[in-house]
Amino acid sequence: MTLSLVHCHPITGTVATITATGGVAVGGYVHHCWRGIGACVTQGRFTNPWYPARVYEALAAGASAQQALSAAVSQDSDSALRQCLVMDAYGRSSVHSGAANVAEIGEACYSSVSAVGNMLQNTDVVQIFADQFLTRSATNSSAAIQGNETPCYPSHHDQQLLAHLIGALEAALTAGGDRRGARSAALRIESFHQAPIDLRVDWSEDVVGALQRLADQFMGDDFQAFWRQLPLR
Repeated sequence: MTLSLVHCHPITGTVATITATGGVAVGGYVHHCWRGIGACVTQGRFTNPWYPARVYEALAAGASAQQALSAAVSQDSDSALRQCLVMDAYGRSSVHSGAANVAEIGEACYSSVSAVGNMLQNTDVVQIFADQFLTRSATNSSAAIQGNETPCYPSHHDQQLLAHLIGALEAALTAGGDRRGARSAALRIESFHQAPIDLRVDWSEDVVGALQRLADQFMGDDFQAFWRQLPLR
């Protein structure tokens, strides 16, 4: 059904999410992020659009990712149908994949970056998604992927984050992605030093290409002149 990645930078408070699916308008239902607080994606056989409010409330009150996820899942009588990934501001993640999800189901969790998916071509896809993001973003990507070190990010990390998210998604979809093919995709980046970035492709035969074209328009001089004047809060 859906393939998603979340990233929380524990030092800067920057939070990002990116997701793709075989259905329409994934950006309106699946991924949610809050700078300095954390993020969640709610997907599965059927997404639950009420999870984010419960997750946000718990994280904002100081709960861990595991506690926030438990708070949402415990109130859902159909939790077997859900797949949900929560990450807190410290980069700790927790995943729920209900028994009624459609195979293949996978997760790949590192400190500060995690990926999940269901109805995948193969379970390697989520690992490739997370690894490709780290390879593009972390200065110690090899050690981080091997689990020997916590990922470290350069000072210009936020400026490259948009490109790194799209590049990692492209690598994952090339490796298999959604069994039906991806038809919609979306990403969101929230930080304390720039206005949010929220790009959505609601339906396309080439979601990565369409998302990249949106990113190119976003990075164009005309829009950047407007975007950089937006207030930070």
